Amino acid sequence: MEHPDLHLELLTTPEPSWEGALGAALFSGEAHSAPTAPLACPADLPLARVSMPLLDGHAAAIECWRIAGRTRTGSHGAIRYAHSDEFLFGSLHLSEEAPAAGHTGLERATERAYREMHATLEASGFAQLLRVWNYLPDINLESRGTERYRQFNSARQEALLACGRDIRGNVPAASALGSTAGPLSIYFLAGRTAPAFIENPRQVSAYHYPAQYGPRAPSFSRAALVRHRGATLFISGTSSILGHRTLHEGDPAAQTRETLTNIEALIGEANRLKVGTFRLDSLAYKVYVRHPEDLPLIRAEIDSAVGTRAPRVYLRADVCRHDLSMEIEAVGQRA
Repeated sequence: MEHPDLHLELLTTPEPSWEGALGAALFSGEAHSAPTAPLACPADLPLARVSMPLLDGHAAAIECWRIAGRTRTGSHGAIRYAHSDEFLFGSLHLSEEAPAAGHTGLERATERAYREMHATLEASGFAQLLRVWNYLPDINLESRGTERYRQFNSARQEALLACGRDIRGNVPAASALGSTAGPLSIYFLAGRTAPAFIENPRQVSAYHYPAQYGPRAPSFSRAALVRHRGATLFISGTSSILGHRTLHEGDPAAQTRETLTNIEALIGEANRLKVGTFRLDSLAYKVYVRHPEDLPLIRAEIDSAVGTRAPRVYLRADVCRHDLSMEIEAVGQRA
């Protein structure tokens, strides 16, 4: 099958060819400042390094986004980016500053990151944020009386409002996971054309969550469908949630089945738009596992539902709720 203009490669080995690369993310168990091995990628390629161990025996995984045609690179504040005529990939890493003016170090870093992200998009002409990946250490830890994930959501929303951006409805697909160490690490994809934002009929939209999940709701869509010389479906981090409540606490196998049911619901909503037929076995997956000992159960459920040929990596990560054992994100592409 022909690839669409924007193309994902999800690799554990070997290091990819960097020709045509727009940007990449490297996942490994090493500290941010000491990756498993130096990559021979171009010096100006935006590369996110995430401290997150793999659970499938590999030392590292590379998520490489490729583009057809010429790319140009640049920087804005802490952000390094590359873009083609239609798409932009950016990445940044910010250490948390000391708390000040009633804001935690994470809140200050998050607000700065999102302000710089949107300033970059405004300056470069890529107004449509499509997909954002957020990684922060100690995501479930309470500090100054509030869980760090809730601090992140509050600061993200404050930055979006300050930048004149929507906080519900027309918001990008996204994930937020707990890394093992390092700074706040974010990478993102943007485009010139608005995607179709997709919600899951089985779930309350995250931006409409009730206040029991924090003073500010998460600002992301369940999926985003981009159409340009083909179609790319970005499925946000998805878990065992029905309505807004966690199901099957303490049962990782049942949580995996519920998560895959939610992904199937999003695929169904995308297929209603008549841009191609997405299927579970045609997606590429990143699977985040809270407890490594749960991996055999989780992998067995995924293999049963998806088969063994779809690209996937298993990563040790903290999930945004204490009662969630795992989370899955996915990308589907059709020519």
